[in-house]
Amino acid sequence: MADDTDGTRRGRWNALVGFSISRLWSRATRTRSGRIAATVTAVALTITLLIVLTGIALALADGGALSENDATVEIEPADSASVSAIDGVEGPRLGEANERAATISETDGVDHASPVLVEPVRLENGDGEPRTILLVGVVPDGEPRTVAGLPTDGLEAGDTHYDNGSYAGMPQEEILLSEAAAERLAASDGDELSVSGADAALPIDEAPAVTVSGVEPAGAEGENEAPIALVHLSELQTVSGAADGELADRVLVWGEAGTAETAGETAYPDAEIDSPDSVALGSLFDDGLALATSVLALVASIAICASFVATTMGMTVDEDRQTLAVLESVGFPTLSRLAVVALSTLATTAVGALIGVGLGVGAIHVVNAVASATIAPGAVAAVHPLFIPYGIGVALLAGLVAVPYPLAVASRTSVVEEVSQ
Repeated sequence: MADDTDGTRRGRWNALVGFSISRLWSRATRTRSGRIAATVTAVALTITLLIVLTGIALALADGGALSENDATVEIEPADSASVSAIDGVEGPRLGEANERAATISETDGVDHASPVLVEPVRLENGDGEPRTILLVGVVPDGEPRTVAGLPTDGLEAGDTHYDNGSYAGMPQEEILLSEAAAERLAASDGDELSVSGADAALPIDEAPAVTVSGVEPAGAEGENEAPIALVHLSELQTVSGAADGELADRVLVWGEAGTAETAGETAYPDAEIDSPDSVALGSLFDDGLALATSVLALVASIAICASFVATTMGMTVDEDRQTLAVLESVGFPTLSRLAVVALSTLATTAVGALIGVGLGVGAIHVVNAVASATIAPGAVAAVHPLFIPYGIGVALLAGLVAVPYPLAVASRTSVVEEVSQ
């Protein structure tokens, strides 16, 4: 008997869901589609903005393309967020990075250690316009390692210009471009690029030139849109003025995990020692600005979405009182009529959410393209697979917040009043 009751109840709810969706589809495609379209559009635009702002916060916290490496251990300044891909934003740096990385490399169980310095630098290809590229300085060792999504073995092993701290050695003058950087500079293998004198910590007549040693897709699947290039560390330190103090943003260590971590703690006892994490969402909670941005975007999205859905769906229900009266007259109980209204509201919100997620992901690519072409040397927003359920979940939560108002309007519908009109 209990099974029959459960089956009847389940069948009734399935019928209500089907009826609500078909009724909503009929209204959206045949009659009174204006308010439905307005609700879907408002939800879609709100979720689009949420996805874009969350993507910007994620890129700000995670460091974007610059965080892609295959190192075992990553050493960063204690009070530093990951290096931002936005021009002009710098955190604290590690000192004596070249010397201490060399010491770490000599430890048994450590395969290699390299400081990493990131600087936005304007490069020129012949008579072309200067373009801003994110230069990443590393010390390659000839092994196939990955830093900033690019293979370090594309550069000649060693760092001869460092010359035991004198910075007087012969520069190797090589640069490995990402595909995005090569496209921006209109450069290819073998081309000679010069550093814009205004960006170099050198007299204009001493601004160095580098030769493109190769062009590689950045990232595991070449999906990285940031214009990034690898160069030898000491040469970038000289150009940027970071040679004084042997400064670097971080030190990457390859080798046995325990040994690499111990060697890093010995070299930099006050620094943060981490293992590179491919899951970027956790970094939001480690960066105050990024967390505040994402939380404000969440709260604003729920408030805007809920208020608009409540208003438009309430007006829609008010215009649809006669239909609700007909449902009551043919035997639909109050709970069933209210369920139809609630399901229609949530279904409308869900459709807007799906559209908004798609638009949001597309908008992030547009924002990155515009930013890269104008104010920033690389991507300023990131995309994560969890954005899809996140956007839909936020929209449905806003729909639940909005549902009480159209339900209140529907509950005041009277068959006698509607028939008499």
